[in-house]
Amino acid sequence: MNPPNQPRLKVCMLVLQHPFLDARIFKREALSLVKLGYDVTMVVPRNKDGLMYDIDGTPFKDRFRSSVFVHKSVKIVSYKAVMPQQAHMEKAIQSEGYSFFNDPLFKVGLAQNADIYHAHEYHSLYSGVGIKRALQQTRGKNVKLIYDSHEITEGNKVPLLKRMLGEVDSVVTVSDAMEKWYTDNMPSLHTVTLYNSPPLSASYTPRPVSKDEFVACYEGYMHKDKGSSAKLFEITSLCSRQFPFRFKVLGGVAGKSLNIPEPIKSNIQLCGWVDYYRIPEYMEDVDVGWIDYDIKASSTPINYQVALPNKLFSYLNNGVPVVVNECPEMARFVREHDCGIVIEHPNPTASQYAESFRYLSENREELLRLSHNARKIMSEQYSWEHMETRLAGLYQSLADSLRNMHDDIS
Repeated sequence: MNPPNQPRLKVCMLVLQHPFLDARIFKREALSLVKLGYDVTMVVPRNKDGLMYDIDGTPFKDRFRSSVFVHKSVKIVSYKAVMPQQAHMEKAIQSEGYSFFNDPLFKVGLAQNADIYHAHEYHSLYSGVGIKRALQQTRGKNVKLIYDSHEITEGNKVPLLKRMLGEVDSVVTVSDAMEKWYTDNMPSLHTVTLYNSPPLSASYTPRPVSKDEFVACYEGYMHKDKGSSAKLFEITSLCSRQFPFRFKVLGGVAGKSLNIPEPIKSNIQLCGWVDYYRIPEYMEDVDVGWIDYDIKASSTPINYQVALPNKLFSYLNNGVPVVVNECPEMARFVREHDCGIVIEHPNPTASQYAESFRYLSENREELLRLSHNARKIMSEQYSWEHMETRLAGLYQSLADSLRNMHDDIS
């Protein structure tokens, strides 16, 4: 936090591809930094029609129309995004100057004249490097740069990423396995892991000892390699023939509605995109959370191997144990904390998932034990309150370093 009688340090979040209300960026990190006493600005994109958009891509037509506005004490500066091209990025980074940086995010971010820049994507990191160079080379101002790695950059972008990381002051990751990937590649990097966990739900109540219906839940986007709708339909069909069963979907397929087969329409509850702060309310009757990542079908397989997704912590936060496939980091986490079932196959069939659901429906005491473990680890280790403490420590160390540099110059 900022010491008494010291001007508030200005933080600038650099965003190129995420909606400004993104749960990690805005609802957790930005709001926590405001709470910790920082002056927070987010530089965020508008869509092709010049509108801000929600987490599911829906444009805001009657709100957030100004190019600059304040929302929940965070200053929002919007711009029309342009994706920098890889060849130009390589030329700019290799130059060791700032003159080749000309993308809109660089220009708008530079104008904020912040003390700490916090980039959230590979391409916004590029803009952050340019801003850091420009402020130092034109104004003699030293700033700090954080790279918040929501996912791992793969393929032919890795060499440039490593060059950019040489100018970063800290890398924030979302799992221990991701942090290890960075430190294995660049041992000198300073890294911090902030899990994608929500604030601890205050409305949680333990699950009842008995229940007439077994409820599974899927939260988030659904597509062929993550939460396949075809597999969800088949699981529902199998389970509903054996015991009272309902599949609750929070989220869905991007840009369209699910076409549910007629025989199972009454067994699938579509809740749409639920407000972030109301998720606990929708989880109250849920018995188990479903996560299915198809590593082989993914265009970014390393990310699925190291992933601990938002939905995992959302389930656990509400005392909902999980059934997951054999994704290395997620499987390790679930086994270590005994908070669900891992099906020992990278791509389980619908029958295998249905069998796990049937087992839990018939073994209520085991389900309740897993539920207790899920809530306990969130309360004691993983809720956002614990992550906020880590975020505060990271920012305090960067703030102290900036002040020490200023004192040395003075």
